[in-house]
Amino acid sequence: MNKRVLGTETEFGIATRDAEAVDPVSNSLFLINHYPHFPSPKILWDYENENPLLDIRGFEVEGERERPGPDYNRLLNKVLANGARLYVDGAHPEYSTPECTSAHDIVVHEKAGERIVAAALRAVEQVRGPGKLLVYKNNSDGKGNSYGYHENYLVNRSVPFERLVRILVPFFVTRQIFAGAGKIGAENQAAQVPYQLSQRADFFESLVDLNTMVKRPIINTRDEPHADPAKYRRLHVICGDVNMAECSTYLKVGTTAIVLEMAQEDWPIPAIELEDPIHAIQAVSRDLDVKNDIRLAGGRSTSAIAVQRVYLNAARDFYASHELTVPVKDVLIRWEETLDKLERDPRELVRELDWVAKRSLIESYLERKGCGWDDPRTAMLDLQYHDVRPEKGLYYTLERGHHIDRLVSDAEVMRAETTAPLDTRAYFRAACVKKWPQEVYAASWTSVLFDIGNAAIKKVPLMEPLRGTEELTRGLIEESETVESLLSKLKA
Repeated sequence: MNKRVLGTETEFGIATRDAEAVDPVSNSLFLINHYPHFPSPKILWDYENENPLLDIRGFEVEGERERPGPDYNRLLNKVLANGARLYVDGAHPEYSTPECTSAHDIVVHEKAGERIVAAALRAVEQVRGPGKLLVYKNNSDGKGNSYGYHENYLVNRSVPFERLVRILVPFFVTRQIFAGAGKIGAENQAAQVPYQLSQRADFFESLVDLNTMVKRPIINTRDEPHADPAKYRRLHVICGDVNMAECSTYLKVGTTAIVLEMAQEDWPIPAIELEDPIHAIQAVSRDLDVKNDIRLAGGRSTSAIAVQRVYLNAARDFYASHELTVPVKDVLIRWEETLDKLERDPRELVRELDWVAKRSLIESYLERKGCGWDDPRTAMLDLQYHDVRPEKGLYYTLERGHHIDRLVSDAEVMRAETTAPLDTRAYFRAACVKKWPQEVYAASWTSVLFDIGNAAIKKVPLMEPLRGTEELTRGLIEESETVESLLSKLKA
């Protein structure tokens, strides 16, 4: 696998000031159905190859698989012009990026997702009035509830899962030093603290498991590859924060992809075994100086920065004998520079990392107002940092004032709202729903289904994520005036 397929899923926090519309499910449905730029509102989501109850460890847990009827399916799911999916999951609006192959593209398409949700919210405000519905790109409501942000990495199934667990646990526990979104206070009965690095760290209570909403594990075992299951495993990562800062997202995804590349090639990464990973993930989140010791098995100790340097040094050795592309080289350079700055003083990263930028913003407010971390106004500042409305969100205020570093341009983000990545199957999915919105009956990550009349539904399988690209399919689509013509060419 020369390219690694990547994607993220963001559940957005949603709240209302309307006493007559307090149901979060109804509000989420109302929101996504007001996005104004669907190729077609009638396209179904195809659930055929989805089973979140399958466990990598070789069994299927009991439970009901989601199979909504056609009308409710259309309410729940929107296939977008960029190949992404906008939908309602539980009680939250959720945006899944199209399949990407680089950390840069993930940043672009996550930012496009913010624009998409903000556009839906503006449309809602025209109906309900401004400020009635509030949406946040964060992971916690501050009242004991956490909602998900999931990263997805395609991995060869030949890589033993036990090896992935051994390699990834210390990496994920310490990755929050640059990937944390920042958070006031603590939840889930965790030890109280004024401020911490991560919004999610308090909510992890087990090491390895299938759950995503209770007793959350650091390593999730969902075996739902959305690809050929004989070839691929989708590593479903649930232990990270969602980020507003582009540098945090870029490093979070880019470094993880590099570690997985080493794991897949069976590269010798020095073994690190934490004495208590659950305790460690919370301890690292509370270490604002990023200097405290983490206890290792056997009684020794180390620091979060030192753990990250083990992976960085292994990666430098790995790429000394493997192809080093420009995007990977950039991640390595930023990784090292970030660890160096964290070691000197985390405040040097005020323009790059969410938890540092948010901390600086709140501390400035505390100094001006003479209040403390437990003041309700500071909790509102924390929440306001993640507001998806560009005119209201404090992150966007930093962005407009050029107080936060950008890695992608506004033009790239605007283009990504309606344009899929060119080098994955997302291109084919998006091109079909845009050219034949009335003929596409359903779509999913692994299929596009066409209604060609006479009660005939034809499925085009997309089990290989690195096919269906612009290079392979653009000519076929442009030369086909009708779906029947496209299907004939594909068959030939």
